[in-house]
Amino acid sequence: MKNRIFVLLALLFVGACDDDDNSPNSKMTEVKNAAINGQWKVTYFFDTDTDETDNFNGYVFDFGSNDVITATKGSTTHSGSWSVTDDDSGDDNSNGDFEDIDFNIAFASPSDFEELSEDWEIISQTSTKIELRHVSGGNGGTDLLTFEKL
Repeated sequence: MKNRIFVLLALLFVGACDDDDNSPNSKMTEVKNAAINGQWKVTYFFDTDTDETDNFNGYVFDFGSNDVITATKGSTTHSGSWSVTDDDSGDDNSNGDFEDIDFNIAFASPSDFEELSEDWEIISQTSTKIELRHVSGGNGGTDLLTFEKL
């Protein structure tokens, strides 16, 4: 009987130690893999109180595996950097799947692309859509950004 209890406890312990598909590392990997697999367009960009989606019409965004993001429209290309990080602050959105996981974008120019340069909270992510939010520390305004796969 003691052996059965020991085996049962061992199985419960092993089951509890299995990789958690909702762990920050697995979610970060999931988001990174989705981003680097394909080309994306901005389908929504709301900057505090203004819809500025039109500023990105025609641009195709590539999230490179080397942490370089490129936005191309015809012969015009803008490059920046991107990453997915765990900020481990416990103060992000209430979506438990992505809490404390930031989608970081940085462009030095032009000014429209500088507005994308933030440490975005992930609202939701699928293989074809990434929805992001940033709450400004200065004025408390909320920016929303959505990428959809082409």
